[in-house]
Amino acid sequence: MLAGWTPGIALDDHGRDQVAEVAGRLAGVPISLVAASPLQRCQETAAVVADALRVSIESFDGLGECHYGAWTGRPLKDLATEELWRTVQDNPHDAVFPSSPEHRGESLREMYDRVTTTVRDLDARVEAEFGEHAVWIAVSHGDPIKSVVADVVGTGLGGFQRIHVDPASATVVRWAGHRSMLLRCNDTGRSLDSVVPRRPSGGEAARESVARPGDAVVGGGAG
Repeated sequence: MLAGWTPGIALDDHGRDQVAEVAGRLAGVPISLVAASPLQRCQETAAVVADALRVSIESFDGLGECHYGAWTGRPLKDLATEELWRTVQDNPHDAVFPSSPEHRGESLREMYDRVTTTVRDLDARVEAEFGEHAVWIAVSHGDPIKSVVADVVGTGLGGFQRIHVDPASATVVRWAGHRSMLLRCNDTGRSLDSVVPRRPSGGEAARESVARPGDAVVGGGAG
């Protein structure tokens, strides 16, 4: 079923176990803010993480799921037979979900612009309040997270369906000066403490004195 903005969709036992595991992986990360979609399943996820990390939660409609309109609540196997399904898969720029009496529709373009603007604005706010090395969490949904990744790597909405996002996975991005970087995508494995930006020292400081913020490491990272 395509849940969309259906109210009352909560985490099941498996989902709660997955979220608890993510919270454990974040134990070494100093988090400044947990920002969450207002939908119940994300609020429950954010509550577990925020409680474990002892940080506050704020809700943002801009992080909410795509408004799927008349598709909301319908089985995916039925939706896959409709012409709009192919548009969503192959030409997301043209995909518009029709409204119904119960649920308003939205285009994928509108969703993409809404989410990426919200995340960039939040990142600027966190940097202004907590500094350039601050880390924060956005708890959202598959299509919104895919939108952020597509924006960060520069494919835009056209590359949106090349990205896969699982429940309770971690995707890590960094905005640094003139460039955004994708550090992890759909990560369900190891500790996340290595995503905290490091302050340069020694030779690194010398390199960064001539490099621009966000420059990639030539030859790749050191792990």
